[in-house]
Amino acid sequence: MNHVSQTDPVARARALGPEIDDIADVIEATRRLPEPLLTHMHEARMFHLFLPRVLGGEEVHPSAYLDAVTEISRHDGSLGWNMFVGNSSALLAPYLPLESARAIYAGGRTVVAWGPPNQYRAKAVPGGYRISGRWEFASGCRQASWMGAHALVEEKDGSVRLNAAGRPTIRSLLFPVEKARLLDTWNTIGLRGTASDSYELDDLFVPEEFSSTREEPAPPRLPGKLFSFTQQGLYAVGVAGVQTGIARGMLEAFMDLAAEKVPRGLARLADREMVQDGVARAEAKLGAGLAYLREVLGEIYDRVDEVGTIGLRDRARVRLACANAIQGAIEVADFVYKEAGVSAIFPGAGPFERRFRDIHTASQQIQSRGAHFAAVGSIFLGNEPEGVFY
Repeated sequence: MNHVSQTDPVARARALGPEIDDIADVIEATRRLPEPLLTHMHEARMFHLFLPRVLGGEEVHPSAYLDAVTEISRHDGSLGWNMFVGNSSALLAPYLPLESARAIYAGGRTVVAWGPPNQYRAKAVPGGYRISGRWEFASGCRQASWMGAHALVEEKDGSVRLNAAGRPTIRSLLFPVEKARLLDTWNTIGLRGTASDSYELDDLFVPEEFSSTREEPAPPRLPGKLFSFTQQGLYAVGVAGVQTGIARGMLEAFMDLAAEKVPRGLARLADREMVQDGVARAEAKLGAGLAYLREVLGEIYDRVDEVGTIGLRDRARVRLACANAIQGAIEVADFVYKEAGVSAIFPGAGPFERRFRDIHTASQQIQSRGAHFAAVGSIFLGNEPEGVFY
């Protein structure tokens, strides 16, 4: 990596492309991210793009992060997914006491993994919390050095802790990975290399200083224009990058195929007007989705303060731009899969079927739901959102 720009995360991501291509089948077959690729990802700082500079991270512009995630995902969706998840979890660091964040991110290779909140509660005790239970979908847990559990907080009297708005608050508790029991449960049709496994905790004590929240738009402890965006909003940016990258990889592979393939009794794919039309529309859809998202991120980033959180309308704009890019990427992937014909139906036989499974596995995640459009439209029409809008 010494010959690659150390200031441009997109260039560093692009330099990893050939190695990722060579190892993508291994990632799929083993359901793991192997060495030395994982070390090279760390050397390229791909997991610390959102980490605050004071903790040794890069704290990059969100558009640069988007393009880096897209570039990695163009070669392998599972790697891109775990990259975005590792960066998203690093966004909790500015909300922790500085010494706690330094302890977690000491050493330069820290990745934090966690699963979404569920029915299990953290019990408030002197000095912190005790928690037991099982969590699912912990993407990146097999590369993680620390993990987290998101949970409602049960007070000593049995009541549920409320936030400033009077709603139940979800606390994020962080602990070394060896405190959790990892369960090999991730055997899905797509994104197999993410190892988004389950994990269990048994009466684990987590000190107060190793906990925070990601659910409320509130100023972090550390200043920075990047941290004016909500954690959930930047999470959606990562998903948009993964989906766009996967679709981009499919479209590029299809253009190569179209130049060679001659379906029985038909003209070469590249010479058929319907295919030409579809490729042009797909290219425009991917490019427009990214351009709109970059424009929204850049315009907000340029005018926000070092301290504070972006307002409701800006949060809605970020959400809309992400939802639009994600939806467009899925549509492009469906077009490519259909037009590639039998070249896309055999497992491991080409560049299409794995990416098709990956993008549709990711499409089941909450960030890809079509309901985001209605939620944003409601805000644009002057309606108050139900609950906190990220």
